[in-house]
Amino acid sequence: MLHRMLKKIKGSNGATAIEYALIASLIAVVAITGLRLVGNVVGQRFNMLANEVLWNTE
Repeated sequence: MLHRMLKKIKGSNGATAIEYALIASLIAVVAITGLRLVGNVVGQRFNMLANEVLWNTE
């Protein structure tokens, strides 16, 4: 009986660790993708602003 309980606990902890690792990796992928998109948009806005400042000095 003790062997069965230990086996169940071991399997449960391993599965939980894998689930947490999958969730953490999914969060990381979403965060990286979001930051890249936001970074590109912000970079484009700064370029537009710089062009306006440089070319509209009369």
